[in-house]
Amino acid sequence: LISSCCIVYSRGIMVSLNVPDNYGYVVLGAGVLPVLTGIYLSGAVMKARKDYDVQYPNLYAVPKLHKDADAFNRVQRGHQNYLEGSDSYAIMTLVGGLKHPLACSIGSVCFCIGSVLYMTGYKDANLDVKTARYKKGGGIKWIGFLTSLISCCKLGYDLIKG
Repeated sequence: LISSCCIVYSRGIMVSLNVPDNYGYVVLGAGVLPVLTGIYLSGAVMKARKDYDVQYPNLYAVPKLHKDADAFNRVQRGHQNYLEGSDSYAIMTLVGGLKHPLACSIGSVCFCIGSVLYMTGYKDANLDVKTARYKKGGGIKWIGFLTSLISCCKLGYDLIKG
């Protein structure tokens, strides 16, 4: 089933976009959920700034200058990792969701929860920094990422093959 969405531009030009049923979940998963995830993760960085006394404009704490540099930097790195992939993730999800809306919607939940778990593991100083990000479930973010990547590729392929 297809839903239709009309957009009217200021010059009176109307564009109609047909989207599959359940595409609203894609919009929530690619637009709203990542914003909420980013807010949550940035809150952890703000708390770490206060706890470890790392003042702005420093993006990262400087070892030997900040006594808890490694602890703060692990929190910051967990958030930065999310920021590095969230824009391409959202685009792939919005496009791939045109072909596979439910898969991309479920993938969004995996990506966002996985991003939180990635930071949770990464900031745990009791774990080895090389593997910490995946020790608490952070790997599920890649299930969501790959779901959107494959869905986007499938749509592109189908459009080329017509």
